[in-house]
Amino acid sequence: VGKTSLLNQYVKKQFSMQYKSTIGADFLSKEVNVDGNVIQLQLWDTAGAEKFHSMGASFYRNSECCILVCDLTDPKSFESIESWRTEFLNQLNPKDPETFPFVLLGNKCDKVAERKVQAPKIKQYCETKNLPYFETSAKDNTNVESAFEEVAKLAAKRNSKEEEIFIPNRVELKATNQQTEQKKGCPL
Repeated sequence: VGKTSLLNQYVKKQFSMQYKSTIGADFLSKEVNVDGNVIQLQLWDTAGAEKFHSMGASFYRNSECCILVCDLTDPKSFESIESWRTEFLNQLNPKDPETFPFVLLGNKCDKVAERKVQAPKIKQYCETKNLPYFETSAKDNTNVESAFEEVAKLAAKRNSKEEEIFIPNRVELKATNQQTEQKKGCPL
């Protein structure tokens, strides 16, 4: 569907016509500015092949957002989106599965003549699941930056809602986008 190509376009500003299937998982990172805060995105690229599905739980741990990708020229890739979403939620087992943030990317929008998944069908699905949706092209860099900006915002928002951690006689840490607050009477 082009997950690796999307990540390479976003992080490295590169696109390759050579296809190489992802084995297990790989990850890239990128620093981004979200509402005045610099955050480090760790973007995991998990394999789509069935034989790697059982490895998902270890890769999904501590996720703050999930990107689902379908190929607009392949109806089966769109039809499997809900099973990928369900599998992710089952393996991550978040406290709040109903509100866990997902973003759907319909990739290969540059292949207009080959398109088989129509926008109204995707729009209907996204409305029922309350998912942001972007039509992207890793090849020509269409909407890649804006899609990942939305992912970063959702991840940062979710991360900022984490519970406070208190270490006696030390520092109170808050998950507020890499900021540390020192409380009165708590030496560093």
